[in-house]
Amino acid sequence: MSGNGVTRVAVIGCGAIGSLYAAHLARVPGVEVWAVDPWAGHMAAIEDSGLRISGLADFTVKVHARTEAADLPACDFGIVATKSLQTRPAVLAARAALSNAAVVSVQNGLGNEEVVAEVAPRVIRGSILTAGAVIAPGVVRYDAPGDSWFGPFEPSPATMDEIAELARLLTLGGLRTHALADARGPQWNKVIFNAATSPLAALTGLSVGRVCADAGLRKLVDGLIREAVAVCERSGIVLALSPHEAVDEAIAQAFDHKPSMLQDVQARRPTEIDVLNGGIAVEGRRTGVPTPMHDCMVALLKGLEESWLS
Repeated sequence: MSGNGVTRVAVIGCGAIGSLYAAHLARVPGVEVWAVDPWAGHMAAIEDSGLRISGLADFTVKVHARTEAADLPACDFGIVATKSLQTRPAVLAARAALSNAAVVSVQNGLGNEEVVAEVAPRVIRGSILTAGAVIAPGVVRYDAPGDSWFGPFEPSPATMDEIAELARLLTLGGLRTHALADARGPQWNKVIFNAATSPLAALTGLSVGRVCADAGLRKLVDGLIREAVAVCERSGIVLALSPHEAVDEAIAQAFDHKPSMLQDVQARRPTEIDVLNGGIAVEGRRTGVPTPMHDCMVALLKGLEESWLS
C-alpha cells in the first residue's frame, strides 16, 4: 500500500474502458485512483466535477485526473487502457509512477504485455468484456457488462497475491474480475473474436452482428476462427469457451455494435490490426501454423490505411 492504508491505482488511458475501471475502483473504500490521458477536456471535467457513469449504472466518483503522466504519484497498481499504438509512449511517460507497481494491460490484441514489461517490474495479463463509450467530457456510458480475467504475464509476472488483490478490489467496485494462474485462454478468446469480426466490419462498414449474420461473411469469420484455434492448439492455449459460441452471442446481444476498428476506419485513424490478426499471424509463424486469412486481413487493412495517406 502507498501509505495510511490507501491503495493507489494509476489508470493509463482514460477512454471508455479506462474510465469504467477508474470509476468502479474509486467506489471502493481505501482506494485512491489517478487517471492520465492527453484529452484535456475530459481530464478537466473529471478533476473538477468527478467521473460520471451512466447507462447500466448511475454514479459519480472522485478521481484524480491529469494530462501529464509525470504528475502521477507512485502507485501500487497500474491499469494500461490505451490503444495498442500508444502503449510504449504511455508507459514510458508513467515510468516513475509504475516503478514498483503491478501493472495490468486491459488492451486489445497480443504483445502489449511485452511492452509494459519494459517499464513495469511485475506485469498482469488481462482480458475484459466490458463495453462503454465516452459521451461527454467527464461522462461515460456503461453499455455492456462483462467479466475480467487477470493472470501473471509469464516472463515478468506479478505475484498471485497482487493479482488476487486487484481482482478483489475491482469486484468490490462492481466489475467482476477473476484471478487465474493462466489467463491466456480468456485473452485469446477475445483476440480470436475481435480478429474474426472487426476487420470484416471495418472493411464493409457493417456492425458486428450484420457481419456474423451474413452468409458469405460468416464463412470468412469461421475461417479466421479455424486458423486462430489451430494456433492455440499448437501453442498449448486452452480456450475458455468456443469462439463460434461468442459469434452467436454477438448476433443475439450486440447486433448493431460498431467495433473500435470500424470506428477507427470511419475516422481515418490507424487501426489495431497489427496486434489482432497480426498478433495471431506472428504466433502462427512461431509455431509453424499457416495463417493466410489473417495475413490477408492485415494486408487489406494496411492497404486501406495507406490509401488515406495518398
